[in-house]
Amino acid sequence: MYTVTWTTVIAASVIAAVAIAKRTEIKRLRHVLKLFSADAIVRNFSHMDETFLADRLPATATATPLPIGTPMPITPGMQAWITARSITALVILKAGKQVFEDYYHGTGANDLRINWSVSKSYLSALFGAIMAEGAIDSIDDPVLKYAPTLAGTAYQATTIKDVLQMSSGLKFDEDYLAFFSDINRMGRVLALGGSMDRFAQKQKTSAAAPGERMEYVSIDTHVLGMVIRGATGRGVAELLHEKIIAPLGMEHAPYYVTDGNGVAFVLGGLNTTTRDNARFGQMMLQGGEWNGKQIVPRDWVDASTKASAKTAPGEIGYGYQWWVPLGCVDGQFLARGIYGQYIYIDQINNVTIAAHSADRAFRTDGVSRENEVVFQQIAESLATHG
Repeated sequence: MYTVTWTTVIAASVIAAVAIAKRTEIKRLRHVLKLFSADAIVRNFSHMDETFLADRLPATATATPLPIGTPMPITPGMQAWITARSITALVILKAGKQVFEDYYHGTGANDLRINWSVSKSYLSALFGAIMAEGAIDSIDDPVLKYAPTLAGTAYQATTIKDVLQMSSGLKFDEDYLAFFSDINRMGRVLALGGSMDRFAQKQKTSAAAPGERMEYVSIDTHVLGMVIRGATGRGVAELLHEKIIAPLGMEHAPYYVTDGNGVAFVLGGLNTTTRDNARFGQMMLQGGEWNGKQIVPRDWVDASTKASAKTAPGEIGYGYQWWVPLGCVDGQFLARGIYGQYIYIDQINNVTIAAHSADRAFRTDGVSRENEVVFQQIAESLATHG
């Protein structure tokens, strides 16, 4: 009895010590489990650095506000869409000038809001800039050339182009609403300060041959980040600031959610203002040019935003981490993230639309298509706007 008692005490002491040591991680995990709750989602999306580890990029020394154009009227239909889709911020540019800006549900212009998978399109732009400098030879190079720690995984025979097009063939459950899905297991690794690289190294099972078909799996974008880090020997946050953020003159210093090793959560962890997302979109609309400087090579902008991936017939098109909605032509494309984050770019009508949302019905049938149609309608309505 004496031995059992002391064993119990020792075990309890160990558990208590572990609980104290892991208090921060447990707190983060508790936040993650309530991240999307109806009463907290709007605030949470503007304060992700309170839930996750974060790496704030340096402030831009030469930030300048966007020029203001002739205000566009808001129609009853547009207002109904804003309400129905829980839009929290909306900025619209015509010919590079701001013609609409508004914030909802208590958010504001200075909120650094989570982009979710809009972050992927930022990474695509960075990749194009890095490759143009010669750090990466070709998108046809194998992933293992720059990320050799993925040897023996499902990425063994995968090329960079495959991960750019979400065509690695990896078997990966992307169901955001299923607690035990791969995407949510990855989220818990992040919340507990684990290693995203190690998580990628555990991906061993393929569902298709690399390049055979497009199947959206977010971990492919992390692998793209591993390629960039391996090719340059530098972190993605540092590179993004140097190559994209600073040259754009973003008004507010963004930040990345990171894993426990300080590695940027490149597939969904970039937090920016909506206005600065519009700025980034406008740069892409202008073929990668901003204030007379070519930030992203024009040929990369053109190639990355075309529907080149092998998507199923009748589905939305996909390029290199950019989406091409049905009915769009070359020069019309978008970045999108869960819960209604968007940057829509229309080079034909010279319109950029940036939206942040907290739409808990984002997975409802027809919602994504509805949003795309609204963006197309807004852009067409501004074709002759002064």
